[in-house]
Amino acid sequence: MQVHPQIQAALKALAEANLPAIESLTAQRAREVMNAMSKARGGVPAPIERAEDKAAPGPAGDIPVRVYRPKGNGPFPAVIYFHGGGHVFGDLDTHDIIARNICAGSEAVVVAVDYRLAPEHKFPAAADDAWAAYLWVREQGAALEIDASRLAVAGDSAGANLAAVVALMARDAGHTNLRMQVLIYPVADYNLVGDSYVRFATGYGILTADAMKWFRGHYLTRDEDADDWRASPIKASSLANLPPTLIVAAQCDVLCDDGIALAAALRAAGTPVERREYAGMIHGFFGMAPAIDDAVAAQRDVSNALRERFAQAAS
Repeated sequence: MQVHPQIQAALKALAEANLPAIESLTAQRAREVMNAMSKARGGVPAPIERAEDKAAPGPAGDIPVRVYRPKGNGPFPAVIYFHGGGHVFGDLDTHDIIARNICAGSEAVVVAVDYRLAPEHKFPAAADDAWAAYLWVREQGAALEIDASRLAVAGDSAGANLAAVVALMARDAGHTNLRMQVLIYPVADYNLVGDSYVRFATGYGILTADAMKWFRGHYLTRDEDADDWRASPIKASSLANLPPTLIVAAQCDVLCDDGIALAAALRAAGTPVERREYAGMIHGFFGMAPAIDDAVAAQRDVSNALRERFAQAAS
C-alpha cells in the first residue's frame, strides 16, 4: 500500500530516530518515549478563550480533566474527548493541541479526560472513568457554560474505544443529550481481527500488529475480556439508537478494518454513520497537524461535523 509522500517523510524521520518498538518497552518507558515524541512534534494550536484544569469525581478518586472554552458567549455545546495511547499512555498534554483545535473549530467547549491507564489500572478502569467524566460534564452544565442538551463524545484510537463505550452507556441510561460520536481510528474489537492486521502489520509507523497485542496484554486481565462490549464496543448486543457517528480512518493502519466493521454494524442497526478514509495515512496522523496536510483537513472535517450537528440540535 502506497503511503502519502508526507507520511513517507515522517516514516523516514522516525526510522532515523531509531526508536525502540513499543512492544519491547515497559509501560513507563513507552510513556516517556511517546511523551517526548509529542513534545517534539510541536505546532501552534488555534486560539481559544482559555483552558482550565479541573477534577471530576470518579470511582477511584478524582479524574483530571482539562476544560477548553472557545471564544464567544455561552452556553456552548460540549465535546468530551478521550485521548489515544492504547489505554497505556497518553495524557492531557499529549493531546492538548488537538483539543484546542477542535474547541476553536467546533465552537464548543472541549473537556479532555485523563482516565486511569493500564497496566496499573486494568479494564474496565478506563471505561469507568470515561463514564464518570461524561456524567460530570452532563451534571455541571451551567457551571461550565455548557448547554448540557448538546453533548458529543470523541476520541482517537483507544480514546475512540472509550467514546463508543460511553455512547452505549448513555443510550442504555436513557440519555437523549448525546448528539454525536466522533471515532478517530477506533479500537472496536480487542480480539484484533481483520485483514488490516496483516496488510499493515509492520512498516507503517509505531502501531504495529505486535504493538496492539502489547496494548491488549496490558489493558485486559484475561482473554475473555475482549468479548465484553466495554472493551470491544462492536460486541454490544445492539448498536441501535446511538447518536449520528463519524468514523475517521487512516488507510494504512492495522485498525482500518475495525472502523469498516464498526461502520457496517452501526448502519445495519439503523444508526446514522459516515466513515471518512484518508488515503495514504497511517495511525496517529490526526495529531500530525500542521506538518501533514490531511491531518489539518481531518481536524477541520471533525470540527465542521460537530459544529453542524450542534447547530441542527439547537434548531
